[in-house]
Amino acid sequence: MLYGEPDRSVKDRSGNTARVRPLTSLIPPLVIGTILFSLPAFANTMTGQAVQTSPAHCYVDDLPERLDCGFVTVPENRNKPDGKQIDIHYVVLPAIKSGANSEAFLAIAGGPGQSAIDNAAGFSRIFNKVRQKRDILLIDQRGTGRSNQLKCEGEGFEGALSIDEANFDVAKETQACLDELDADVTQYGSLNALEDFEAVRKHLGYRKLHLYGISYGTRMAQLYQRHYPQVLSTVTIDGVVPMQQNVLAIGSAISRGFELLLQDCESNSLCGKQFPNLKDDLNKVETKLAAAPAVSQVRDPLTGESTQLTMTRSKFMGAIRMALYMPNVRALIPHAISEAAKENFQPIMGLYALTIDSTGIAMGMHASVVCGEDWQRLTPKERELANQTYFGKEMITNFEKSCAIWNMPTVDASFSEPVSSDIPTLVLSGQLDPATPPSWGDLAMEKLTNAKHFIAPFATHGVANQSCGNDLIAELVETGDVKKLDGECLNRDVSRNFYLNASTVEAIPSAETTQGASHD
Repeated sequence: MLYGEPDRSVKDRSGNTARVRPLTSLIPPLVIGTILFSLPAFANTMTGQAVQTSPAHCYVDDLPERLDCGFVTVPENRNKPDGKQIDIHYVVLPAIKSGANSEAFLAIAGGPGQSAIDNAAGFSRIFNKVRQKRDILLIDQRGTGRSNQLKCEGEGFEGALSIDEANFDVAKETQACLDELDADVTQYGSLNALEDFEAVRKHLGYRKLHLYGISYGTRMAQLYQRHYPQVLSTVTIDGVVPMQQNVLAIGSAISRGFELLLQDCESNSLCGKQFPNLKDDLNKVETKLAAAPAVSQVRDPLTGESTQLTMTRSKFMGAIRMALYMPNVRALIPHAISEAAKENFQPIMGLYALTIDSTGIAMGMHASVVCGEDWQRLTPKERELANQTYFGKEMITNFEKSCAIWNMPTVDASFSEPVSSDIPTLVLSGQLDPATPPSWGDLAMEKLTNAKHFIAPFATHGVANQSCGNDLIAELVETGDVKKLDGECLNRDVSRNFYLNASTVEAIPSAETTQGASHD
């Protein structure tokens, strides 16, 4: 299963271990669902800091080899070079064979707010072919992971199960988080992070970079194309957020993801037969929970112990939304919806457990990016469209409260202009993506003169991890020629059958069939 445990261990500067929870535990599940660019496909079980064995070497979970690691110290505010300093941590997965030592493959994580280093094992696995000849460089972006992470402590999973989000005070909790952080949160936007990335590149002596950005990481990759094209050899953007796109307009993308799920089940002979009223069941549960939460005793999906559940519309819809990101979990959704319509919320709880700190998002950094780069440029038309969907409306309501407190400066209008570039660029989109639909990939192509856009028909969010997309990336890095890439392999059917109950995707024998077989 993807996603690690619902909290993580970290070691402080004294080497002591503590259990902490980021702001995701403070925010209602629906707000967790507004995390726009998560990296669920890459999440592993790493906890805490990389274990450093010398000033230049370390180990990370799920990778047995010794890696190169370190940090670059930079001003938190570059306009105050003598002020507070922060450490930008990096890990290098060295090339397996001798190759292009002056080049590295920089993999940029999503979120915004995820740690690239925490996903080292996933990146190493997916880009194994790239790593044969080139180092893979991972940088914890400022405000994430080990780079002065902007996290806040909050309630645990048990508290989240019983909470009624209608009583949640977003403004109060946002202010409490801000008060808790030892940081100037206005300095944690994408442009400052870009300068950190360049500082790391220069420190390590790489002449050229091959970029890979997933989800929010595609925004960082495009900014790199715009500001430092001379150091880039190739670029891949996977699950694309074009510069022109305001992420707060994601409500329609989420609704599209829901509709595709319903259509897929209906067109699947087994799923359609087992769940013939899936859309009605979904509407039934959503309407009922919108009127009042359902309070019951359930088995905690993490411990198996009996606990109180306050199932709200927010928990229900948020759990389904996050499950849409992952093909193997997406296959469970029809069964979970059908059982919820019968007032059995245990299957939904299995999905919901994945949304509690499941993506390891540093919500302080997340707020700095969204409030500074998206909230301020939200147009009246975008607001109107967002308010037409459940997720969009809740998103606007919550960010309106939190961004007023975060008080980020507005990015320049040029930030939203399409990137113009002739760098060989591969654009990857998943047809089933519930966050960054293929139309966003088309939009990113507007001024990319040396690019190809491939749509993987059976992929959700993160094509490289679900298809031959990783092979296409390796070919691009090796040849530097995007025009010769052939995306036919993406059409190979890797779809998953829907679960017809909690344990099988096979046809369920009818009572008549079972009785007939017993007489044979």
